[in-house]
Amino acid sequence: MTRHWPGFWADNGVLARLLGPVEWLFRCIASSRRRRLEPIARAMPAPVVVVGNLAVGGSGKTPLVIWLVAAAAARGWRPGVVLRGYGGRARGITAVTGDSDPAAVGDEAVLIAKRTGYPVMTGRDRAAAADALVATGDVDLVISDDGLQHYRLARDVEIVVVDARRGHGNARCLPAGPLREPPSRLAEVDAVIGHGGAVDENGYRFMLIPGDLRPVTDSAPAAPASGDRVHAVAGIGHPERFFDVLRAMGLEVVAHPLGDHHRYRAGDLRFGDDAAVVMTEKDAVKCRAIAPQASWYLPVAAQPDHPSARCLEGLLDRAQQRFNNRKGTS
Repeated sequence: MTRHWPGFWADNGVLARLLGPVEWLFRCIASSRRRRLEPIARAMPAPVVVVGNLAVGGSGKTPLVIWLVAAAAARGWRPGVVLRGYGGRARGITAVTGDSDPAAVGDEAVLIAKRTGYPVMTGRDRAAAADALVATGDVDLVISDDGLQHYRLARDVEIVVVDARRGHGNARCLPAGPLREPPSRLAEVDAVIGHGGAVDENGYRFMLIPGDLRPVTDSAPAAPASGDRVHAVAGIGHPERFFDVLRAMGLEVVAHPLGDHHRYRAGDLRFGDDAAVVMTEKDAVKCRAIAPQASWYLPVAAQPDHPSARCLEGLLDRAQQRFNNRKGTS
């Protein structure tokens, strides 16, 4: 499934307006679903922080979740992560490690487990996954990667990530625009943070900082250097961001954009020449067994500016306080 934005999502043109009646129906269904589920949402036996977005497609949520896990651990919590496990074939609730099969549990889940070393659970029912996570006895703070619209899961704090480059597009809901809920939903969340720049008057933001290229296989030759021609493959929500980073590193990029959570085959990584293949870290967790020898991935890390980091750390404390208040009145 691709999550690339069609062109008409960027403006309020004729096609978007023609889809207005279907958009209205979508919004009615989404609103009705929320009203039905919120009153029966399952409260968790630990604080819950949801990191989500309004728009479909990549926004940088997963690197920010990894940052939050590290920040929570540094402040004394034992965090764990729940997510759907999109693209995985596993059914039910599944514990994930850095060695799990991405085809079973999804690429993002394996990436988070590998990068953080903390417990990760996948499942379509995020509340059941969170219950299972806390039941391990190793988790006292649940962080949900996505799930803003998963109203079966009661939450103590909501953080919305917005891609500052694309924003909310034409600010319309599916299928006339890219949004799962209307922009007014942002007034209800605890913080909105922009990937790549500020997106509201609060100014919260983070950047994705690239690291050094790392080999996908154990026998890779020397890494590509500035001026080298590379085949860049990206099965993510916004592949052009990745290609731009590689160009900024001085690489001559032959771009191969693929759908988000693309299921790779060996032929996807063979281009008939000796140029190296460079991919995202999310792609690399799926490609180790099929990647050519000269294959590399680029790790990235979320880096909020100081005010934004303080805000995010404060939201962890807020989640704990709200959880304590909830326990005290239950």
